[in-house]
Amino acid sequence: HSKSVSARSTACRVILHVDLDCFYAQVEMIRNPELRDKPLGVQQKYLVVTCNYEARKLGVKKLMSVKDAKEKCPQLVLVNGEDLTPYREMSYKVTELLGEFCPLVERLGFDENFVDITETVEKRLNQLQQIGCSRVCVSGHVYNNQAINLHDTTHVRLVIGSQIAEEFREAIYARLGLTGCAGVASNKLLSKLVSGTFKPNQQTVLLPESCQDLIRSLDHIQKLPGIGYKTTKRLETLGVRNVCDLQAFPSAVLEKELGVPIAQRIQNLSYGEDDSPVTPSGPPQSFSDEDSFKKCSSEVEVKEKIEELLPNLLDRIYKDGRQPHTVRLTIRQFSSTNKWFNRESRQCPIPPHLIQKFGKESSNVISPLVDILMKLFRKMIDVDLPFHLTLLSVCFSNLKDLPSSKKGSIGFYLKQMSPPSGSGKRVRKVEDVSKGEGGAFWNQNSNRTGTTKTRKLSEEKKSNIKKAGIPDFLFHLSPGDIDQEVFRELPEDIQKEIISEKT
Repeated sequence: HSKSVSARSTACRVILHVDLDCFYAQVEMIRNPELRDKPLGVQQKYLVVTCNYEARKLGVKKLMSVKDAKEKCPQLVLVNGEDLTPYREMSYKVTELLGEFCPLVERLGFDENFVDITETVEKRLNQLQQIGCSRVCVSGHVYNNQAINLHDTTHVRLVIGSQIAEEFREAIYARLGLTGCAGVASNKLLSKLVSGTFKPNQQTVLLPESCQDLIRSLDHIQKLPGIGYKTTKRLETLGVRNVCDLQAFPSAVLEKELGVPIAQRIQNLSYGEDDSPVTPSGPPQSFSDEDSFKKCSSEVEVKEKIEELLPNLLDRIYKDGRQPHTVRLTIRQFSSTNKWFNRESRQCPIPPHLIQKFGKESSNVISPLVDILMKLFRKMIDVDLPFHLTLLSVCFSNLKDLPSSKKGSIGFYLKQMSPPSGSGKRVRKVEDVSKGEGGAFWNQNSNRTGTTKTRKLSEEKKSNIKKAGIPDFLFHLSPGDIDQEVFRELPEDIQKEIISEKT
């Protein structure tokens, strides 16, 4: 196989990946500057989800238990990070700031952004050529210490990209007080992989000739962004464990096992090839919140946990200014063998009379929403049998603008900021699902650490609608929009209301 990343289609692009250093800890140090020189950990439940570099020097690591962290570093200062509001607000400020420099900015969770700076690079390259300047200096590191060839325009473009990356990082620090790493490469995959080479607060540029060295340095295929847990398990059964195995695996066999699109995509990734565009994320496409726990085994507990999740969600929806039309409940049942990935979901439309109350009479909307969510719950769990849940998540999606209202946007969200809410008893999660091909590509791999990572972009399970016994008019409704069994259990007036709106 002689695929090369320096093919014209990818080499002309310059993509920047910005990854903020120990993001939650930085936000806490900005909120309380006295913490800046102390070993600091951000706690969610019994885990230290992140810590500053002072703590890391003393042996504390991300996702370490609080008990182990305290043993390693008795002087560790712990801050409760279960309310994500301050992190979410700072995250949007970073994306908005980058958007001032370049329109093509794509969020990846709270602390990462892709920026397509190709156009800016081309303008600067043209300016340099017009004034006859042939010398440009790289900012930061070059992966593998590879020599730069100033006669190679691909190299020159990437060097200019490194200068722009440094300007972005300086702006983020000057305006928001945050430091971060950056990777500069010819596509999203490579820029993300190279950005963490030197940490913290440093940046690295990857030249095309070093691509294979970077890719082959990954000791496991699951470290390749875009290859998720389930695909990894299937590849392992085929004897594919690292990038070299994947590159050498017969394409025809892989296509037979995984299907042609997936097989071709992941084999391209193994060569560092990724043509997915940087897709501006825009406002969130859904709002979700979840609670994880050791055990929930009664309907009463389920109802209480749903009631705890709703107020924060409704507050965020009110600030956004749009109305959701679909609600989804996700559960995770206890499994000793499959700890993070044993999730099941059901969703249904929100009755129109409830939609109108969002943002106006939030307290009046909680009780009927709880009733709908409990119906969804009973479709997944037989409550007459023992059950053991370890997670509940509520998600509102299918967001639509109000007639003659401000559209949901980052700017609107920031203007409507309120003090942090919530009791601080739960791990909150945001679902910020990116639009477009690029978003879908990166979202596949972002739910590996379950309760502890704040970015949670899980795939929706689609309900299979069987025609038997379902009235014809229901086929005007999108299968993704409605759970037929739940629909049948709704009061007749609400059924009619949903049908009239849909048809």
